[in-house]
Amino acid sequence: MKVFVTGVKGQLGFDVVNELKKRGHEAVGVDIDEMDITDKDSVNRVIKAAAPDAVIHCAAYTAVDAAEDNEELCRNVNAKGTEYIAKVCRELDIKMMYISTDYVFNGQGTRPWEPDDERAPLNVYGQTKYEGELAVEENLAKYFIVRIAWVFGVNGKNFIKTMLNLGKTHDKLTVVADQTGSPTYTYDLARLLVDMIETEKYGRYHATNEGECTWYEFACEIFRQAGMDVKVEPVGSDQYPAKAKRPANSRMNKDKLEENGFIRLPSWQDALKRYLEIVFPG
Repeated sequence: MKVFVTGVKGQLGFDVVNELKKRGHEAVGVDIDEMDITDKDSVNRVIKAAAPDAVIHCAAYTAVDAAEDNEELCRNVNAKGTEYIAKVCRELDIKMMYISTDYVFNGQGTRPWEPDDERAPLNVYGQTKYEGELAVEENLAKYFIVRIAWVFGVNGKNFIKTMLNLGKTHDKLTVVADQTGSPTYTYDLARLLVDMIETEKYGRYHATNEGECTWYEFACEIFRQAGMDVKVEPVGSDQYPAKAKRPANSRMNKDKLEENGFIRLPSWQDALKRYLEIVFPG
């Protein structure tokens, strides 16, 4: 199978291309240098020239706070760009996978979000990703919408790398303890996404590593596994005022994966252990 992957320089796109190649699929990976997803003609030309059997759309504008000041750019990437890709997939009659986020929900309560729950984003980033979901749903029948959260991978910046760097110069840190979710290792996620794109089991899914934690608990486990003596103190989100409102509840129900024969991801603690062996071998 020939699979076209956007956002190949990002954490997830990088791992998806590697996983596709590992399984003997042909992967065509692009980033902004090869295809500007905000340019309809560029999207049409590049995807049609590649003539893929499927598209995995990982590229996104993900700077959550900056999005509040750059709404038009964020919308052009996350909503319009996704719409352009969906329309080409419809024209070519190929399947599309759109990588979305827990930010499409309002982040309230404590119940894990179901794939078909009402979407009510809290910020510009979440709103534009929601609009991207709608563009996929309105243009295609053969689609996967896969919502992920708290992503970390080898290729790029993430919370773990930030904590490890801070831990080298600080013996005490404060981390928010009133937001709960599930970390997601792009290496594990990429394997699942390729499992999915090899099928026709379309629809909305949630995919994160198993288990849940707060950012505070995540930080504590990072330092514990890394063997770093850093004291972490829990604080409320109000201690870190941000332009964009964050969801307090990022828990997502992943039962639909099993129901459709897909293997759930390992625990986030296990994923963290394997990740640290690569990025923090000392």
